Amino acid sequence: MDRTTYENAKKRAIEYYKKANIILTNDEIENLEVADFGLGNLESAGLEIVVYVNCDRYCAKEMVLFPHQTCPEHTHAPFGDYSGKQETFRCRYGCAYLYVEGEPTKNPEAQPPEFHRDTYTVFHEIKLLPGQQYTIAPNTKHWFTSGDEGAVVSEFSTSSFDEYDIFTDPAIKRIPVIE
Repeated sequence: MDRTTYENAKKRAIEYYKKANIILTNDEIENLEVADFGLGNLESAGLEIVVYVNCDRYCAKEMVLFPHQTCPEHTHAPFGDYSGKQETFRCRYGCAYLYVEGEPTKNPEAQPPEFHRDTYTVFHEIKLLPGQQYTIAPNTKHWFTSGDEGAVVSEFSTSSFDEYDIFTDPAIKRIPVIE
């Protein structure tokens, strides 16, 4: 992703955190991650993330999804002595749609982006409004998106090893590269 796209997305994300009444420190703003998953289509597939803490026992993050922006389908699989990430998503602002393994929802309110649509395989919908939360077990295939106004979602989890996430789309590169 180019530097201008990164800087613009960062500014937009900060505005979303303000809408959710989330106060960030200067260090958190400085280290805000903009992930385009190496697909070059941030508006469709992307995520803006502030990591509060990620240690050997737990992790806490704040995530922004711009309107209809999607975090692509992935799992947090076990490796070595790590049993995989268990995570709880709590909606703070807007509306988030989480899709997990299970009976597909007949008339889902959201859809994966047209961009790489064939790489999405789970369609059991969990709708999260502000104050609602859902916990995902380790090694569960999932993806999430937002509604018309975007969303701010808190994530509380076991330790996070993003570089080991397994994406359904083989074209994805989880760690951002800014040119």
